Amino acid sequence: METPHRCEFDADKLELKSEVVFPGRVEEVGPIVEGLMGMVAAMKCAEGKEFEIEMALHEAIVNAVVHGCKSDPEKKVQCCIACDEERGILIVVRDPGPGFDPHSLPSPLMGENVFASHGRGIYLINQLMDEVSFKRGGAEIHMRKNLR
Repeated sequence: METPHRCEFDADKLELKSEVVFPGRVEEVGPIVEGLMGMVAAMKCAEGKEFEIEMALHEAIVNAVVHGCKSDPEKKVQCCIACDEERGILIVVRDPGPGFDPHSLPSPLMGENVFASHGRGIYLINQLMDEVSFKRGGAEIHMRKNLR
């Protein structure tokens, strides 16, 4: 991955801005998510919405590591989190992969996909977060959860 992009959030009303870059190893996911959620919980940025945020963050980071980095520790994942009292919690996860078309994913609620052991991450993220968008051809996910 080239030099990671900067976290682009409106700085005026941010209560928290955190950025981490870590190797694309599955073993990194749990500790990274735990550390980020610890910071979010400590500042009471998402009271009552921690479960949804943690699940979406975990799914996004796993996808970045497994699909974007192909579990290659030489490749890096970047995660930026910010809390804005008007817009809620903002999360960006970036990976160095080629991306994907999120609209081409099969529904995990249809046919044999119901019984599949994978393929629910993006669906879950969309169910758990208030806004989800993809940039850089799908190699970057932006997620937002309202605080109200």
